[in-house]
Amino acid sequence: MKLSVPVDHAVHVNVRHRPGRDGRPFLLLHGLGSNARLWDEVADLLAAAGHPVYALDMRGHGDSDLPEHGYDNATAVADLVAVCRELRLTGALFAGHSWGGNLAVRLAAQHPELAAGLALVDGGWIGFVDTSRYAPTREKSVELAGWWRDVTGTTEETMRELLRGLHPRWSEAAVSASLADMVQGPDGLLVQRLPLEHYMSLADSMWQDPPARWYPDITAPVLLLVALPAHAASWGGYARKWVAEAEAAIPRAESRWYVDTDHNLHVEEPERVAGDLLDLARLVDKPARERS
Repeated sequence: MKLSVPVDHAVHVNVRHRPGRDGRPFLLLHGLGSNARLWDEVADLLAAAGHPVYALDMRGHGDSDLPEHGYDNATAVADLVAVCRELRLTGALFAGHSWGGNLAVRLAAQHPELAAGLALVDGGWIGFVDTSRYAPTREKSVELAGWWRDVTGTTEETMRELLRGLHPRWSEAAVSASLADMVQGPDGLLVQRLPLEHYMSLADSMWQDPPARWYPDITAPVLLLVALPAHAASWGGYARKWVAEAEAAIPRAESRWYVDTDHNLHVEEPERVAGDLLDLARLVDKPARERS
């Protein structure tokens, strides 16, 4: 079921809703330049386990409105709060992938009544301030956006084959979901739905608003799901450092490691990710005396 939810007087965002039963609700957040459909396989499993599930397309992404304004972390979190108010969600479980993890961290710190637990899916803990290679500069943002140019002007079938080659463990449904990040231009070739200037605005905001600043104010339990790609061995050292810092700063945090899995681990291993999210739900709902 699709819901169109107002977040301000001129902007509506799309929410993919699965009713579930009487379990605690989940709100699933995608990464920068992505969309809610990449959560579909995880969402189906959570709903089958009895949890209402809401997967949100942030403004400018997926099937949500594409306004000219509001491409920064503060506005994105305000949109999330508006969605929670409109759908009457309090004490929900938030799972955020990549940039979505950053948003979940900030929301939980600023609005603890909304978030009963967080799952940070290869995001919400990555640091970009301690190495020259990952320095928070606009030039690095441009490099990260380079794939925008690489895929612009391709056909749908070419892009589908490229995604299959890059992600051999993805289902066909996941490949189709990723294609939803793009639209056909007037010539029938694909272009990114989120314009590059909006992507750059969000990327700049992400560098300027590191999630670590919000860690001390998080009171909910946090589960960090960490991807360790086989082709990027040096990344493992940075990941272990950043995760250790997050675990030290967040009052209630636990990490789980996904070896030989790419950044989109919720798409690579939906069954395992869903299992970890259900573990988080059980932890949150366990009586306090059993948690101690």
